[in-house]
Amino acid sequence: MSGRRALVTGASGGIGGAIARRLATDGCHVVLHGSSNPDALEALRGEIEQAGGTAETVRFDLRERAAVAAGMEAVLADGAVQVLVHNAGIHDDAPLAGMADEQWDRVMDVSLNGFYRVARPVILPMIRTRWGRIVCISSISAIIGNRGQVNYAAAKAGLHGAVKALALEYADRGVTVNAVAPGIIRAPDGVVPIPKDRLEALVPMKRAGEPEDVAELTGFLASDRAGYITGQIVSVSGGAA
Repeated sequence: MSGRRALVTGASGGIGGAIARRLATDGCHVVLHGSSNPDALEALRGEIEQAGGTAETVRFDLRERAAVAAGMEAVLADGAVQVLVHNAGIHDDAPLAGMADEQWDRVMDVSLNGFYRVARPVILPMIRTRWGRIVCISSISAIIGNRGQVNYAAAKAGLHGAVKALALEYADRGVTVNAVAPGIIRAPDGVVPIPKDRLEALVPMKRAGEPEDVAELTGFLASDRAGYITGQIVSVSGGAA
């Protein structure tokens, strides 16, 4: 993938950072997007460059339409983005009966509306190159559900529908569109987000995954090797349904 430009949204988190490192190792120039943790973005950029890759950072809030438009215009001024990984997403959990409008709107705005806002401007420049890869990072919650995450599950499931439709729109233009649905993934500091007994009950492999597990599949889907795979939702979940 040498010389191709990749944009990773939500790159300052554990999964986003691992994906960015994978793409840089594969030869992409990686545009690292974030909004709330500029220090982490800059640290990741430095890490990638120290390892011999190239990267730059860009900051805008996916909830702000005008900010996204301006940010994407600046990104595309330097050339087409041929790999888009929409990883950005937030949790704001509550049982639906007690969920505030703001909790629903914030989660939808980052995961689902955010995808629309970054994907739409990259499409035409991408198809002009006759090669492109779009990967959405979803969640096993969108497939099997999770208590207290109606908003999150709905937003991520919405990405599944978008992936299926967008894959059909541009399949004959050299662009593939897929989603990766992680299960329980260990945080960068080593913390597993649920108790051990619940983890073992939910996951047949009896352990949490690593951010690199998600990154390896994403890197494959973003490569030439995955040129005949599109419109798919692939779980990285240790066997969880």
